[in-house]
Amino acid sequence: MMILNMWIVVIIMFVIGNLIFISKHKHLLIVLLSLEFIVLSIFFFFLIFLKMINYDMYILMVFLVFPVCEGALGLPILFSMFRTQGNDYFQSFNLL
Repeated sequence: MMILNMWIVVIIMFVIGNLIFISKHKHLLIVLLSLEFIVLSIFFFFLIFLKMINYDMYILMVFLVFPVCEGALGLPILFSMFRTQGNDYFQSFNLL
């Protein structure tokens, strides 16, 4: 019963993170935080799954490299937007 509750929590976390990501937010910071929330829910999914099959947890350390790289790439983009435009609105971010 406890494992079923954890699966439900992970699925709800994933769905909420995706809903925040696909909704029309105008701030880059909210989008980056929702991406981190989705990655956190996937990490919990892997943790529960690997505990269920009694597998080694080393693969989780390899998985955590990707969110760190995502954060290391997202924050400089956010800071450069703050310095150039003065805000983090998507409307002021010109891709050209």
